[in-house]
Amino acid sequence: MDSMLVVCYSYTGTARRVAQLLASHRGWPLGEVIDPQPRGLLRCVLDSVLRRHPPVTYRGPDPGDFRCVVLVAPVWIGRLPGPMRSFLVQHRQHLHRVAVIVAQHASGADKVFAEVTRILGHAPIAKAAFLQREIEDGSATGALLAFGNALQPPSAVRPLQGVPRTASAA
Repeated sequence: MDSMLVVCYSYTGTARRVAQLLASHRGWPLGEVIDPQPRGLLRCVLDSVLRRHPPVTYRGPDPGDFRCVVLVAPVWIGRLPGPMRSFLVQHRQHLHRVAVIVAQHASGADKVFAEVTRILGHAPIAKAAFLQREIEDGSATGALLAFGNALQPPSAVRPLQGVPRTASAA
């Protein structure tokens, strides 16, 4: 079982940017939940409000091969987007440890975290919410990277590049 996998769903690209930044910073693989057909805004809204499970395609490594899966998704009308909901239902038997990151315009993260808990039958081990404008202007970057660092066991945290290591006494 490998360490960490980042899985995202993104309609506008904002959540994808968050997932790509986190995955590249930590060296974690990235999977993506994809709509097999283009979605209109009305369908997105209805899927969220009605808590539907639209058909999706998942492109990425098997989530069951990882110790923890970091889910990255937007908040749609105070709910989890239908495509991410579908992914969770399809893979819940392999999602024993999840962390959740949401991108939101103003609010709704707590409802999304509660919905993930309901679907999986257990709470996320960690969760974070970022405002879309913080993601777009880069002010969320430090907190996002700190969130990723906190998910790793202390022995797995990589030293900073260019910082000399002290020699241990032998």
